[in-house]
Amino acid sequence: MQVLQTENKPTSKKLLLIWTSIGLQSFGGGATTVLLIQREFIEKRSWLSNEDFAHLWNLCLLAPGINLIAITILIGKKLGGTAGIFYSLFGLLFPSALITCFIAAGFQQIEHLHAVQAILKGVVPATAGIMLLVSVNFAYPQLRLAYKEGPLNLLLCLLLIIFCSVAIFLQVPVFVALSITAILGILCFTRPLFKKKAVIQEHD
Repeated sequence: MQVLQTENKPTSKKLLLIWTSIGLQSFGGGATTVLLIQREFIEKRSWLSNEDFAHLWNLCLLAPGINLIAITILIGKKLGGTAGIFYSLFGLLFPSALITCFIAAGFQQIEHLHAVQAILKGVVPATAGIMLLVSVNFAYPQLRLAYKEGPLNLLLCLLLIIFCSVAIFLQVPVFVALSITAILGILCFTRPLFKKKAVIQEHD
C-alpha cells in the first residue's frame, strides 16, 4: 500500500468534486466509470496504486450488489474515512442521476430519429473499446507480478484469465465462474508454498 503525501492528501471537498466529475462523465456504462476512477485516483493523483485498486475491486466482486457502488464506498473510506464515503457516493450518484432522469424523460420523443440511432451505433463500439482498456488495466498488475515470479506462474495466470473469459462468454453465471477461478487460483498458487514448508520441515 502506498503512502499519500501530506500536501496531496485528499479532503472531503476534493473527493466530492472528483466523484461529481466522474459521475457527469460516465457515458456508456460501468466500464467508462471504472476507467475514469483509474485515471483520477491512480494516474492523475497517485492516491491509489494499480495493486490497491485491483485489491479493492476483487473485494467488490466477492460481494453481492452493484460493484460501482461498492468500489466508491471502499475508495471513499480508504481516502476520507466515514465522511469520505458520504461525499463520494453523493458526488457519483446525485448529479448524474438527476441528469439521467431528465434525459430519459425526453428520450422517447427522439429515439426514432436517424441521428440518435447513428449516435447509439457509435457509442456501442466505443464502450467495447473502453471495456478492453479497463480489462488491460486490471490484468497488468497481476501479469507483471506473475512475470516476476517465473514463466510457470505467468502461464497459469494467462490460463485463468482465458478460462474465466470463455466461461462468461458461454453464459456461465458470473458468480460460478469467479468461484471456480478462485478455487483454481488456490490450487495453482498455494501448492508451491506448501512444498516450501515441507522442505523446511525436512531440513529441520
